[in-house]
Amino acid sequence: MRAILIDDEVNALDTLEIELNAYCPNVTIVEKCNGGEAGIIAIKKHNPDIVFLDIEMPWMTGFEMLEQLGEFKLNVVFVTAYNQFAIKAFEVNAVDYLLKPISKEKLINAVEKASQRNPVTNSVIKSIIDTINANTTKHLPHIALPTPEGLEFVKIADILYASADSNYSNIHLKDGKSILLAKTLKQVEALVEGRNFFRIHQSYLVNLMHIKKYIKGQGGTLVLENGKELPVSRSSKEKLMTLIR
Repeated sequence: MRAILIDDEVNALDTLEIELNAYCPNVTIVEKCNGGEAGIIAIKKHNPDIVFLDIEMPWMTGFEMLEQLGEFKLNVVFVTAYNQFAIKAFEVNAVDYLLKPISKEKLINAVEKASQRNPVTNSVIKSIIDTINANTTKHLPHIALPTPEGLEFVKIADILYASADSNYSNIHLKDGKSILLAKTLKQVEALVEGRNFFRIHQSYLVNLMHIKKYIKGQGGTLVLENGKELPVSRSSKEKLMTLIR
């Protein structure tokens, strides 16, 4: 079986390569990719038998990568640190997954199952994403934020706002703490969709539950509970007024 490994962490790629070489002699690694964009190119180039795909990657998640890949049929083994709701989504859709850190037994089992299973299609992936969004993003009181150290779980109610910092974003919390994410503000906006957040400006995403005052202007200014003042763009003003009135 020809395999492609996709993960933003070089150490994770190297470790998985070593484990596959040691425990799965029927697998030949044709390419290792350090991110989603490289993964798309490699998949189209090699048409692999199996893809080991990390989900939480900066710039482009594993799910986003598959969505941009277009029409496909792939044997995908997701590598994830997601919680029980997401794992249930994988199981229901008969898609395999490996929880980090990966165990020898589960790796061997995943390869064996992939060799006997029909490749999955776009519709299966969409079903998984929809299930995860329905059960995880919109109902739990917290959100998992990917950091260089792993995942940091933050209560939605504790987030005041998020600000853009080039291709990164800063999450600003009630206690004054700030968390830097390797995600654009657009990606952060998708993470908190349906959770009372609104993009008031190209550089700011605000938790509407923490607005204290609105000051009139061309676009105006929002004052948050902690006294922070944020500009509102003219194009966002009308919809903001509808939401907060």
